[in-house]
Amino acid sequence: DNHRQSLRAPLQASKIRSIAFHSFRNNERIQVTMAAEEEKPKETPKVEDAPKEEESTATFEPVVKLEEVEVKSGEEEEEVVLCYRSKLFIFGETLLDKGTGNKSWRERGVGEVRILRHREHQRLRILMRQEKTMKVICNHALDPRIKLEPNVGSDRSWVWSAFDFAEGDLVETVFALRFANSEIASEFKTKFEESQKEMETLLAGEDKADEDGAADEAAEALAGLDTKDKEGEKSEE
Repeated sequence: DNHRQSLRAPLQASKIRSIAFHSFRNNERIQVTMAAEEEKPKETPKVEDAPKEEESTATFEPVVKLEEVEVKSGEEEEEVVLCYRSKLFIFGETLLDKGTGNKSWRERGVGEVRILRHREHQRLRILMRQEKTMKVICNHALDPRIKLEPNVGSDRSWVWSAFDFAEGDLVETVFALRFANSEIASEFKTKFEESQKEMETLLAGEDKADEDGAADEAAEALAGLDTKDKEGEKSEE
């Protein structure tokens, strides 16, 4: 019996190795098969053609029709003589200090300050609008009597006083205008004073024309009196 068992042991071990080998090979085949199946491109399901949407041809008319309105800025008859970007300040009472007499500098806005000349009567004015909102923040005639004074401690800022019409009423206002650098400030002053001389000549010519017109009217009036006197004398004769 011991001899038989000793003969059977190698056979059993051989069978076990054979089973294990075949099991290992089967596992390899299974893994290879699974990998091959994974590598196969997956077929995308066919999408059925969706029905085409029909375009709507309906028309809707607005309840209220708005007509285009031409907006005028008041600058259509003027040409630009000068234009520089700057920051404007005014000296006066704030809303909190209204009536107290306490005055201080406060910023009025940033935008382009321009000197405009009217094409018809050639008069000049200073106009400045605030950026984005386009609100008028400075609007006054270029009076020859205005004097630009340098702002204390700055070589790129000028101070002056004028009757401003930005709010719709003539208000005496003290302005301060600050530029990007001293060169632009100097150019502004030069052009400002040149425009003042032009305005002075223009106003002097208008005054002379008024004087001449008044003289002509007086001469006509005197001539009329002389004629009436002569007619009176003839009637007496």
